Amino acid sequence: MAIKALLVGESWVSSSTHLKGFDFFVSTHYATGGDFLIGALSSGGIEVVHLPSHEAARAFPLQLSKLEQYDAIILSDIGANTLLLPPEVFLEGKRVPNRLELIKEYVRNGGGLIMAGGYLSFQGIYGSARYHRTPIEEVLPVTLLPVDDRVEKPEGINPKAKKAEHTILQGVVGDWPYLLGFNEVIPKEEGEVLVAVGENPLLVTGSFGKGRSVAWTSDVGPHWCPKEFVEWPGYTRLWRQIVTWAAGERSVRGEK
Repeated sequence: MAIKALLVGESWVSSSTHLKGFDFFVSTHYATGGDFLIGALSSGGIEVVHLPSHEAARAFPLQLSKLEQYDAIILSDIGANTLLLPPEVFLEGKRVPNRLELIKEYVRNGGGLIMAGGYLSFQGIYGSARYHRTPIEEVLPVTLLPVDDRVEKPEGINPKAKKAEHTILQGVVGDWPYLLGFNEVIPKEEGEVLVAVGENPLLVTGSFGKGRSVAWTSDVGPHWCPKEFVEWPGYTRLWRQIVTWAAGERSVRGEK
């Protein structure tokens, strides 16, 4: 049985107003940003269920038993509010389980959590991702800033491996392509920094209870993670090994 991962986020709707003299019209565009990641994982036999941002408020599980169906959860470019404010709460004023607490319990029981960077990851643009001082921050191997944590690098910055011997980095060889930005975080004392961008961590691993957690502070696709990076052979191997490592004992179970 293959490792099964739940990718949450990585979708958006853009709206444009077109002004043409006296007249105007509005157009909308739906896009996804997880296609490169899904392709990399799927080609390695990892089953990926994608829960887009606009569906997550309604469809992200409210029961721990449903989370337990997955070996790893990937939160990527989706703010805490989407998980904290399902329609039952925001529209109907009802009480429901806190899904950030459910994720924490899921990892404590042996699940894997990965947070990938972006404008609505970690603390995010204007601080609006809002994972600081939440159960997710407790689980992650990094401490989050209480402010806008984006670091834009339009000139490009090349990651450097610091723990090449780690399981996640096995076979990821050669020079790493450039990235165009990342979220600034602070590694916890127990966190292990595997890859850095300058003086900042890019890939950090840790444990929580019986489970494991990973912080990848840049995007999984453009813009911060450009075409040159996602087409690099190391991208596919890296992400397969990140998810396999995060799944921990569950990945061993899946190989049997």
